[in-house]
Amino acid sequence: MGAINEVTDNNFQAEVIESDQPVLVDFWAPWCGPCRAVAPVLEEIAGERSDVKIVKLNTDENQQAAAAYGVISIPTMILFKNGGEAHRVVGAYPKAKLLSELEPKLG
Repeated sequence: MGAINEVTDNNFQAEVIESDQPVLVDFWAPWCGPCRAVAPVLEEIAGERSDVKIVKLNTDENQQAAAAYGVISIPTMILFKNGGEAHRVVGAYPKAKLLSELEPKLG
């Protein structure tokens, strides 16, 4: 449980794809209002859940990973398990709805 770390194109493979635990990647940008709205929701989840690691990827600075996964609108959150995409959520969801989307995939 804990902090949300930033990942980059350079460490995406090590931090996300090669992770032993599920990783939720928040594809975001500083100018994106809905991205800023979902940030506290993700921080709450990160503080409460130990079964998923949450990281952020700034799409303005790290376009390779965003392009590789076809992220065309933000915020987009992709849950990675065992090195592959397990689920995708596009848009700023309230906490309860986001958890209801993710929990079946975390089990």
